[in-house]
Amino acid sequence: MSGRLEGRKVLVTGAARGVGRACATAFAAEGADLALVDIAADIPGVPYPLASPSQLDHTAALCRAAGASVLVLTADVREPADVDRVVAETTGRFGDIDVLVNNAGIVGPSGRIVHEVTEEDWAVMLAVNLTAPWRLTKAVGAAMVRNRGGSIVNIASTAGLVGYRNFAGYVASKHGLVGLTKAAALDYAPYRVRVNAVCPGSIRDGGPNEGVMLAEIGRSLGITPSEQEDAFLTQQPTNALVEAESVAAAALWLASDEARHATGSVITVDGGYSIR
Repeated sequence: MSGRLEGRKVLVTGAARGVGRACATAFAAEGADLALVDIAADIPGVPYPLASPSQLDHTAALCRAAGASVLVLTADVREPADVDRVVAETTGRFGDIDVLVNNAGIVGPSGRIVHEVTEEDWAVMLAVNLTAPWRLTKAVGAAMVRNRGGSIVNIASTAGLVGYRNFAGYVASKHGLVGLTKAAALDYAPYRVRVNAVCPGSIRDGGPNEGVMLAEIGRSLGITPSEQEDAFLTQQPTNALVEAESVAAAALWLASDEARHATGSVITVDGGYSIR
């Protein structure tokens, strides 16, 4: 352990599995204390199972094994009262938050042409993927300004840079998150609060992080996970899917002092997909 985040207080949303778990364990290994947040329940209108309480507990156990102090919080980041509670409990346990990782996100409901997207589909996608990161940024921003320092890392997507057929809500939400990143970076720059985004490409499912996003994209398009993986591989210049650990490594760098001059940056970790 090099201790790049030694003594830092970090809040990670969507921490139960996937990129959230990879970020949490990477940050724990670098000395951070962690508030791990996840809804750990299904959301009506989201057509696939979300993370479970046991998965959130497993992430916490991995972080504690790395030596981190951990606070586990179940919360719905769509709800202002839940966000306020999360920030209050985190600061009550650790003090002011140094790093916020806005990772919680959904990829479905998707798989429909624009005029077939329902009001409910659109609302839940933007509530989780865009409004929640704004709400969490708002909740921690004042303290970061007061402390003249902090780092906010938004986990966006290549869908925040390019379009995808039949994923209008997801694409719009992630483009919005990239825009929020740039605007917030300008707002907070005078106070030495940095705001950056990571745009992952297609992330391999399963493994120790128990990711499911690629399979859900395939399900939305009516193809099997293996067919979906093959389809993505043919579009990857590197002919390889992205590992969640690579996304976490980028987020870790942005959170650390090594990135002290990086703000408003959008880092792609997509195997070259978006350069075509």
